[in-house]
Amino acid sequence: MFALTKVGLSVARGSVQQTAFKATATTALHTSAVRKFDIPFLKQIPQPPGYIVGTVNDAYIGPKASRSHGSLHWTAERLISIGLVPLATVPFFTGSVAPVLDATFAGLILAHSFIGFQSCIIDYIPKRVYGKQHDYAMWLLAFGTAVAAYGIYEIESKDVGLTGVLKKLWNKPEEKKN
Repeated sequence: MFALTKVGLSVARGSVQQTAFKATATTALHTSAVRKFDIPFLKQIPQPPGYIVGTVNDAYIGPKASRSHGSLHWTAERLISIGLVPLATVPFFTGSVAPVLDATFAGLILAHSFIGFQSCIIDYIPKRVYGKQHDYAMWLLAFGTAVAAYGIYEIESKDVGLTGVLKKLWNKPEEKKN
């Protein structure tokens, strides 16, 4: 009987009857505050309540259909990710990689990184909330990718290649003998 009264039920004449349940802080299911992710140094565009534009009677206007940003984009992301697995493991088994495979590996890493950062920008700096700052972030990503591509070109053409650089970083430097 004590257990029933503890959860808000009472016993009357051998049957269980539900009593009025009072919502208190100890019985509430959710007591944490609502948290919203904001980037403090980016100015936001004021949003309508509930992010609803128009009224309930307005027709839905969906995004413009594009195969390049739909299934083809998804397929390209998966092919790049799958292609990185064998290219990353080959140097462990062979000891060295042909320059063409090394350049392909470096290019796929760059494409994979670009797609990942692009997704982060789309998710966390949406155009409807941040406006032009979204475009600036995308241009900054494109600029950074171009600089990285030039760096990869320099490493591949004038140095030992990406896997050679990683091998140098991984191995302990040789000590000079006197």
